[in-house]
Amino acid sequence: MRLWYGGDYNPEQWPEEVWAEDVALMRRAGVNLVTVGVFSWSRLEPSEGRYTFGWLDRVLDLLADGGIRVDLAVPTASPPPWFSLAHPDALTVTRDGVRLTHGSRDTYCVSAPAYREASLRITRALGERYRDHPALAIWHVHNEYGTPCHCDHAAAAFRAWLRERYGDLDALNEAWTTAFWGQHYSDWAQITPPRATQYLPNPAQALDFRRFVSDEMLAHFTEQRDLLRELTPGVPVTTNYVLAGWASVDHWKWSREVDLVAVDDYPTGRGMAAAEQTAFAADLARSWAGGRPWLLMEQATGYVLGPRASPKEPGEIARHSLQHVARGSKGAMFFQWRASRGGAEQWHPGMLPHTGPDSRVFREVCALGEALERIPAPSDEPPVVEAEVAILWDEEAWWAVQGPGLPSTEIDYLAAVEQAHRVLWRQGVAACFAHPSHDLPAYRAVLVPSLYLISDEAARNLAAYVEGGGTLVASFFSGIADEHTRIRLGGYPGALREILGISVEEFRPLADPIELPEFGRATVWSEVVHLDGAEVVARYPGGGPAVTCHRHGGGTAWYVSTRLDDPGYARVLARAGLAGSGIPGVEVVRQRDRVFAVNHTEDEQPVPLHGTDLITGRPVGGKLGPGGYVVVPL
Repeated sequence: MRLWYGGDYNPEQWPEEVWAEDVALMRRAGVNLVTVGVFSWSRLEPSEGRYTFGWLDRVLDLLADGGIRVDLAVPTASPPPWFSLAHPDALTVTRDGVRLTHGSRDTYCVSAPAYREASLRITRALGERYRDHPALAIWHVHNEYGTPCHCDHAAAAFRAWLRERYGDLDALNEAWTTAFWGQHYSDWAQITPPRATQYLPNPAQALDFRRFVSDEMLAHFTEQRDLLRELTPGVPVTTNYVLAGWASVDHWKWSREVDLVAVDDYPTGRGMAAAEQTAFAADLARSWAGGRPWLLMEQATGYVLGPRASPKEPGEIARHSLQHVARGSKGAMFFQWRASRGGAEQWHPGMLPHTGPDSRVFREVCALGEALERIPAPSDEPPVVEAEVAILWDEEAWWAVQGPGLPSTEIDYLAAVEQAHRVLWRQGVAACFAHPSHDLPAYRAVLVPSLYLISDEAARNLAAYVEGGGTLVASFFSGIADEHTRIRLGGYPGALREILGISVEEFRPLADPIELPEFGRATVWSEVVHLDGAEVVARYPGGGPAVTCHRHGGGTAWYVSTRLDDPGYARVLARAGLAGSGIPGVEVVRQRDRVFAVNHTEDEQPVPLHGTDLITGRPVGGKLGPGGYVVVPL
């Protein structure tokens, strides 16, 4: 089987005479899979119960005749105008109580009964019509789940979720610490979503609501998934993840429910920063998949986020795509095939840009298609990617750090995790991600970046890892609170004090940077640290411990009580035995039977590879040209 290559295809945006040209150009580019119908509900069902499938029939037939398979979408991310008019109670309500109107996308309440019923109706209609179509390869439910709603439908569903989680109000009141500010609940009807209020909301309530939103959206997905599995057994069902602070999705939990983990990746940086972010997203996807298939479902031929939209520099389209393939993606997909001429995302880049096929971007798209065709699909499914270091990733901890009332607004969980990955990537140390409760002994080291929230079970798991001989590196603001955001008493970092051999008396957020001898600039945070068996590795200017190391059982636990710049954090990792031998900007990823090497620099670089490049058929002699990439069999 070939690697998949293609992108979102929206033929309903174009006159029918363009469709044949699209298929011809797709064949020229090497496209073999397209996503169809993601936002086409209003075209498929222009009024309730009246379906107009003729245009989609013709599109799928054209694609099948051209040898192009289809990731067929269930378009529930954008209900049609008639639905919003008929069911205004199903429109999204913000935390401020504002009911949004139709006119964009994702304007729905996932808890509204009418929306759930309409979602199943359109899913059944599509499944029954196209169950035997030769183009059908994958079902694609919804798009980038993440929309919360604070309406009465959501409130009723939230209360039902809380009953299931806590059993009774006594347990909920204890978990939420409702004795504070007189919030004790004596009836379930008193509980609402965390709507706008006079001052700070309850952090435990806010966190549970995000958990609820994740579970409620997952229930919406699994309802459609189960129906599609019944209608088309053997056809995988997926949805595309978006990694964003606003998306309340527990990807560890969701990845157990999808047949194929699919991710969207839109780096916000430029140049080397984009390469670092791309590797981060790909390693997250691979880790969420947990040895099961995964796919880069969306990326762009240009930069679409940040202050300036622009095309990617020459070669970046291929390099970013190969970063994902190297980490096990079943291929490389884009949003979208043909750049739109109108609509809200008319300036979103496409594989076929506004200027048409006689363009640098389309030539690079064709070259990438040719390269992917020459890379054989992996012999195992998916390929095994070697990684010796695990970075802990917990969406619930991220949500908690986004919550109200923390001692500093500059604490950034995502930034801390990204730094840990970035520093390893720059040194050529392969990493993956793990949940705090996962089995960890296989890893040489485990990094714990600002894991504010941690359960007793996860704390015991980390202790067992260190006692068994592992190396753990924890960063500031880790182990502070339990799963209900209640602070662990007796000294910070409560859940990790014993294995770290320290006790923190006070937090002292920094207004200005300070310098640590040997480790350079420190910002954002500092602490008053007392030793309880640990040794001092670095001190603050006033003499107090800043970085410590503790032998615990058969292993070692390091603690960094401030935010170091990347070079300083790299020095800590080096002291912990995690110094890499990689060349900055040169990425080498080893699978079981081949090695990918990508040079993100503008200079020729040495690479420890010899053999024949699968893409060009030319020998690889230990060097890689500026911006070059190779795939060498082992």
